Amino acid sequence: MTVTNNVTRFLDARKVKYTAHELPAEKLGALEAAQHIGAPAEQVFKTIVTTREKKKPVLAVISGTCVVDLKLLAAFLGEKKMSLPTEREAEALTGLQAGGISPLALINKGFQVVLDSAAQEYQQIYISGGQRGLDIQLPVEDLIQLTNARVGRISRPILDVER
Repeated sequence: MTVTNNVTRFLDARKVKYTAHELPAEKLGALEAAQHIGAPAEQVFKTIVTTREKKKPVLAVISGTCVVDLKLLAAFLGEKKMSLPTEREAEALTGLQAGGISPLALINKGFQVVLDSAAQEYQQIYISGGQRGLDIQLPVEDLIQLTNARVGRISRPILDVER
């Protein structure tokens, strides 16, 4: 049985071709989700909630093999500074559980979406389906169009973090 939720109904209503992948219901990182799906880790994207002064938070959608670079994101958006809220704060800001935060679940909620340019290397990527235990595989261009995402270089590989 395939999971049906607001995200899948939204995609169905817009006739977007997608594949829903069910995962264990506990909170999984993008790398663990990639293993369950059998997809390349670089192609499984995660949504990171970021905040800026006195404006609605920004959803940074980046590859599971990367971390959001707050300086790159701030420069891209023309902001002085971007911050990472705690997991609890991110859940309060979005109304979604960490591990299930999705730009598709937050359409028309006033969140700006920035998709890392690495996504354009693929025809399709995997993102959260708006709840823990569900990932959606869909065309990158559809994601950009549906979420009105801006595309830019906003991340760096996880391995670069220690340097």
